[in-house]
Amino acid sequence: MRVLGRRYDSREPVVVVIDDGRITNVSAGSQAPTSEPLPWLAPGFVDVQVNGFDRCAFNDPALTVEEVIRVSCIFDRYGVTSYCPTATTDSFEALSRTMATLARACDQSAEVASRIPGFHLEGPYITPEDGARGAHPRQHVRPPDTDEFLRLQDAAGGRIRILTLSPEYEGAPALIARAAAAGVVVAIGHTSATSDQIRAAVDAGARLSTHLGNGAHGQLRRHPNYIWDQLADDRLTASLIVDGHHLPAAVVKTFVRAKTAARCILISDVTSLGGLPPGRYDTPALGAVELLPSGRPVIAGQTQILAGAAVPITAGIPNLLRFTDEDLRSAVDMASTRPAALLGRQRPWLEVGQPADLVLFHLKGADQATAVGEVEVVATVNSGRLVFGQLPRA
Repeated sequence: MRVLGRRYDSREPVVVVIDDGRITNVSAGSQAPTSEPLPWLAPGFVDVQVNGFDRCAFNDPALTVEEVIRVSCIFDRYGVTSYCPTATTDSFEALSRTMATLARACDQSAEVASRIPGFHLEGPYITPEDGARGAHPRQHVRPPDTDEFLRLQDAAGGRIRILTLSPEYEGAPALIARAAAAGVVVAIGHTSATSDQIRAAVDAGARLSTHLGNGAHGQLRRHPNYIWDQLADDRLTASLIVDGHHLPAAVVKTFVRAKTAARCILISDVTSLGGLPPGRYDTPALGAVELLPSGRPVIAGQTQILAGAAVPITAGIPNLLRFTDEDLRSAVDMASTRPAALLGRQRPWLEVGQPADLVLFHLKGADQATAVGEVEVVATVNSGRLVFGQLPRA
């Protein structure tokens, strides 16, 4: 397979040759002066926080292997070559069932296994406090339990790669250390932790801040607080929801400047509303929700309280370009190479020997009314196979 496009990092036309799932050659390409601009060529997008999509919720007790397969392939059209299905706070029985279903999907389908590097367990070891708890059900919030986590990991077939918890509990450092030693990326999120507790968590091995600035109290002490503490610690990478609704532009710009782009990744945190048209929907976790024409998902009957996210990770790229001083290379890296590196995967750079997980796209102008721009995906290559669209003639 030969892939022609403009490198997202150097802007130069290149031809990438792929064989047996890997890049075997990268050479200079060319483009006729009168032809349409070549699409951007970049590593495939990697989304480490996906709650569902297209009416499918991974926390749904009725989740099936077939639904996991269907949703996994839907992401091809958005250039997402890898994603982490995310299960949120629930009973042990419900979480165990979800993990087992996801594991069976990976075992039974090569299509799923090639797209899912691991699962994300967000909760149940989070704060019980309103605001910071977000939409997680309070009745299932509980302190860290290492034995329970290991049983969930067993149900997942060892595939839990990210664990989001609050370090406000006495037993948190022990679980963090145990999970980190086993290769799990431990993240801080939905927390009421003090500065000392944040520091102890990072010392124990926490490496990520889950959707920093969201899942937080409506009012915080100006300083110190857990947002400042996480911004200041260079050992933590921050994941950000840059859909135009979860974080104001000024906050995104400030966070990226404080952490630096090298310590930020984009996530979607998308729910079962992803990919759906505006309208009113019933969801397993939140009940009646409404997806407004602006793309803002809210609890039905009002317009301010968010009901998760409804757009894929691709929406974050043009928003990041408009909200910050970052360039295209930086924005794409936050959605591809950096989350891939966080998971310990071989970085999908455009170099010989690297995995052939690629996306070709055009970047359209952002809609100023909705603050959500558009990445128009032309083609997606996953593990050396064309899984969506058409390739430019090389």
